[in-house]
Amino acid sequence: MARTVRFHEIGGPEVMRLEDVEPGEPGPGEVRIRVDAIGVNRAEALFRLGVYIEQVKQFPARLGTEGAGVIEAVGPGVTGFTVGRAISIVPAFSQNDYGVYAERAIVPASALLPRPDGVDAVSGAAVWMPYLTAYGAMVEVGRIRPGDVAVVNAASSGVGLAAIHTADRLGATPIAVTRTRDKRQRLIEEGAAEVIVSEEEDVTARVLALTGGRGAEYVFDAVAGPGVAELARAVAPGGTLFLWGMLSGQPTPYPGFDLGMPKLNMRTYTVHEITRDPERLRRGAAFVSSGLRSGAFRPVVDRVFPLEEIAAAHRHMESGTQVGKIVVSVAH
Repeated sequence: MARTVRFHEIGGPEVMRLEDVEPGEPGPGEVRIRVDAIGVNRAEALFRLGVYIEQVKQFPARLGTEGAGVIEAVGPGVTGFTVGRAISIVPAFSQNDYGVYAERAIVPASALLPRPDGVDAVSGAAVWMPYLTAYGAMVEVGRIRPGDVAVVNAASSGVGLAAIHTADRLGATPIAVTRTRDKRQRLIEEGAAEVIVSEEEDVTARVLALTGGRGAEYVFDAVAGPGVAELARAVAPGGTLFLWGMLSGQPTPYPGFDLGMPKLNMRTYTVHEITRDPERLRRGAAFVSSGLRSGAFRPVVDRVFPLEEIAAAHRHMESGTQVGKIVVSVAH
């Protein structure tokens, strides 16, 4: 039996329970993992709350799409991975099908990346989702060029920090947006060229001022909701507004047609555009690995919780006070 986090109803962190569950044997294309560390993501909280982009199909339900561990068993048809191999698990599947909040978990082999020697489990669970998300939006889809301006809100999150680091590496100018002043200096230290404190400043007006009235070529919005209508005015003519999160939990309007508004591209984006495409994932893994080797990229871990405190880990994430990634460790 393996201790496994499940929930039997929609709700807050308190609905998660640690239960003994038989992990089973991997089927075709699957592997069983001894999970050593779990990356906690906003998607899991939204799924638990019933407001994610997909709904829970049946209870009890599982959680978790990112982690690190060691392969214990390999199913039929799996190539390239063997028992005993240290790996990272990347978000590439539905939580209705698999979940890694557990001591042991079965996942598709297509969601695995080899974990290099010297990369511990906590780092291996913290680095891939943020950097693959940033890579996909900025490189594969956005085609950011040196000299472009990239505005990143929710900038102190794991994805936000990865976006700042990625923009820097691509020669673009990252402008970080954060709600309160207490994270400003840390964001500067992480590479932000400018920091806008949204509780104190008009974000759109400040972006326009910083860009000489032109606006930013790219805005990466993790909040969505009604604020999109105003944020769209910070986008340069022909620029793109990426919606890659929904922290507001509110309906997101499409900015109305306005003769005074510049030509605007607007699209939604999730990391699954990269992780579910083998060729894109191969390129993304190479890009991130190169950044890790050079020191341009690194896992930024805010805090590590034991599996027994999974509810506390979710409450900490929902507090919005973290800087970087929240990780859960699994003792064996």
